[in-house]
Amino acid sequence: MEEYSRRLESVRAQMAEFRLDALIVPRADEYLGEYIPAHNERLRWITGFTGSAGVAIVLRESAAIFVDGRYTEQVQQQVSSELFEILHLVEEPHLQWLVEQLNSGARVGYDSRMHPLRWQQQASKTLGKASIELIPVTENLIDRCWLDRPLPELHPAILLEEKYTGQGSASKRQEIGELITAAGADAAYIFAADSVAWLLNLRGRDVPCLPLVLGSGLLYANGEMMFFCDPEKIPEGFIEHVGEGVEVLAETDIAKAFAALAGKTIMADPQTANAWSQLALKNAGAVLLGVDDPVILPKACKSDIEVQGMRNAHIRDGVAEVQFLAWLDTEVAAGNLHDEAVLSDKLYAFRARQDLFQETSFDTISAAGPNAAMAHYNHVNGTPADLMKDTAYLVDSGGQYLDGTTDITRTVAIGDPGEEVRRMFTLVLKGCIALDKIRFPDGTTGGQLDILARQFLWQQGFDYDHGTGHGVGSFLSVHEGPQRIGKVVSDVALKPGMVVSDEPGYYKTDRYGMRCENLVVVTEIGKMEDTGRPWYGFEVLTMVPFDMRMIDVALLTPAELNWLNSYHSKVLAVIGPLLEGSDLQWLEAATSPL
Repeated sequence: MEEYSRRLESVRAQMAEFRLDALIVPRADEYLGEYIPAHNERLRWITGFTGSAGVAIVLRESAAIFVDGRYTEQVQQQVSSELFEILHLVEEPHLQWLVEQLNSGARVGYDSRMHPLRWQQQASKTLGKASIELIPVTENLIDRCWLDRPLPELHPAILLEEKYTGQGSASKRQEIGELITAAGADAAYIFAADSVAWLLNLRGRDVPCLPLVLGSGLLYANGEMMFFCDPEKIPEGFIEHVGEGVEVLAETDIAKAFAALAGKTIMADPQTANAWSQLALKNAGAVLLGVDDPVILPKACKSDIEVQGMRNAHIRDGVAEVQFLAWLDTEVAAGNLHDEAVLSDKLYAFRARQDLFQETSFDTISAAGPNAAMAHYNHVNGTPADLMKDTAYLVDSGGQYLDGTTDITRTVAIGDPGEEVRRMFTLVLKGCIALDKIRFPDGTTGGQLDILARQFLWQQGFDYDHGTGHGVGSFLSVHEGPQRIGKVVSDVALKPGMVVSDEPGYYKTDRYGMRCENLVVVTEIGKMEDTGRPWYGFEVLTMVPFDMRMIDVALLTPAELNWLNSYHSKVLAVIGPLLEGSDLQWLEAATSPL
């Protein structure tokens, strides 16, 4: 606690120099991605919190940290309650909290590179009503205090071949250029690094678990593009790879490039692009057209080649998962109750053997017993716990392969987890099955389907505080938009080629937690007989059995039991030929009909 106390005091000294009454520190960097490199972990530096979402506010005499429901337990363990008041990001919005804490005339500092324009606009409005001023700081105050800040790492980019993408960069740029023209714009500022990666068929190593080259792009309606990044990362053959019309410039050249856009209409996404870039465009005389990133939807709707790549990646990933689960059962039977770190490392070793494997798609959630009650637990943040007999073990993991991205959660019985755990697991599994089985018409959103996964928990008075499904990229982000399945209202309809997770769960504080997660891809299954409207369903990509020792079979309907047996039969047919010996024997037993 003493170290964080000193850090707070050093930041408050900087605040005093800039005459600030408050400083907002989000869990973000200038690229606004979910994953950020070590040298940009500013929220972690000031608070100790390692989660993927949150915001801290430093006042002159106090401080607070706000996190969502995924991290309510984790934040209690990592952040000193003596230094920070711990609040819920949704139930106690940080801007409203600021209004309650500050007097009229107060000055709130923020770094415009760390927030999207939409947030900046809303913050200015909310604080302005209370006569509180939002002040952009030209130099990040955390950076001024972080004296031992790590240096950025330099990694060469990966030129992803068309055999994995299904479409060349020049063709993609022309396609998006047509959307720019249709919108009445001259160009689009493509801010999101994964959108740039998709456009250029480029991947990188700048961010852990997310294969990106950090940078942004200015795409003109004719398909020509300026790519702003560190030119040292660009490998030989880049121009031949992307085709004519792409210029690589240093990020320090962005302001100069914007200066040439006076009078031009530029598309920019106020929700995903940072405030600094859009305000710079406006100050340069450009006309801002605030619309969604034109790349997001085409990127989400995978090509046939990308979908096949996802299938192939999940087959190899399934082999690794089955080998791990077979090994785990053998170890538990022998009385070897390893700790969470050993288990995570072992699963990584099985994945690393697979063809085209690059890295994990996120930090593995390896959670023994009560730790599984924290939906986004990370054993790296403390002392890894040992497995305990007669409990459940939750492992949520995934891999990045050249041909696809995987994400799977399985909850495993360690001995006899007990009747209550089996009952709750079965309610969760029933929701997973219900969502997988649904058929829906064109225009249906994920929000309309969310209740299918929660219904059995709701009927018993239970729920879970996270979304039911997130989009997944193709050798890109394991959390991809715009598609999602959750309580939050969305006007984005599910379309063929979209990959999304199906992952209901349940978590009982300090006792246990469970989640059932498969990835599925939206497919067209026919036309509505009366209107000819497209009719969609989900194809399961994940090929790993559920632990039947966790299931209370009496709670399954005949239709659900048939689904489970059919799924397990498919897993055996697809994965079985790739296994041998004890691994194959384990899979045969794990997929035997109930």
